[in-house]
Amino acid sequence: ENLPASRDHDVKVQVRACALSWVDTQLLAEIKLKKELVPVGREISGVVLEVGSKVTFFQPDDEVVGILPLDSEDSGVCEVILVHEHYLAHKPQKLCWAEAAGTLRDGLRAYTALHYLAPVSPGSSVLVLDGASPFGTIAIQLAQHRGAKVISTAHSLEDKQYLERLRPAGARVIDVSHGKIDVAESCLEETGGLGVDIVLDAGVRLYSAEDEPASRCQLLPHKHDIITLLGVGGRWITTERNLQLDPPDSHSLFLKGATVSFLNEEVWNLSNVQQGKYLDILWWPQLDEPIPLYEAKVSMEIVQKNQARKRQVIQF
Repeated sequence: ENLPASRDHDVKVQVRACALSWVDTQLLAEIKLKKELVPVGREISGVVLEVGSKVTFFQPDDEVVGILPLDSEDSGVCEVILVHEHYLAHKPQKLCWAEAAGTLRDGLRAYTALHYLAPVSPGSSVLVLDGASPFGTIAIQLAQHRGAKVISTAHSLEDKQYLERLRPAGARVIDVSHGKIDVAESCLEETGGLGVDIVLDAGVRLYSAEDEPASRCQLLPHKHDIITLLGVGGRWITTERNLQLDPPDSHSLFLKGATVSFLNEEVWNLSNVQQGKYLDILWWPQLDEPIPLYEAKVSMEIVQKNQARKRQVIQF
């Protein structure tokens, strides 16, 4: 209701689906965007209703997808929204509205990791931790598409069965749900003792077992395990923002000529100089059944508590 007047580069979009993602309140506070009410639902798909006078990429009736910027005052969970054209891209025709919105963020993360941070080449080995997560699923498929040999961990029997059904098949799945499998040992065995070229983590243990929650100890490898299984010239892409490397860790990485990169998909929105690359990326994780608008609040609470294993998408 009461949309503001559209500006020259604004596109008015009728939203057809909106994915719910965890809100990083710590990042918002660090960049001075923390406020009492934070709009949720930033990944949208929909149809263009109107375009501003200087919009060149889109026309009315175009089908589009996009990620709203961090400083957006509007939520994607609404019927009509104004979006700057630089945050939108054309939707592939083969994707339905829910698939387009639900895969957008994880596709962006996977492409950032495996194209810009650690370019994958044919024959390289890639370890994707928690491969059955929405992000992990896309990362596995992207790595396989580029000819890599993929190893993945599963956090439950259900996750293991899901990964084994993925197409194209071929990823080696390590079930860590019982805590009895040594991931480093398994990866070294799988690579003939050479180590893995690229590691995509889903968080790591930083401390001893006594200082970590039991669930985290069971499912996540220790940082020393990651360093051990990295091959010469290997690249570790981490989502652990508070990663602490002690001098022995750094020395091990130095001996291998290995590198550590931090995966933060928001850098595309935080740096205007990267806008062209960002638009070039906007391009399948596990999706739950689309949910109606009236269930959005309950679903968002589950997402914010990190209790949702599949991507939650609001369908209009």
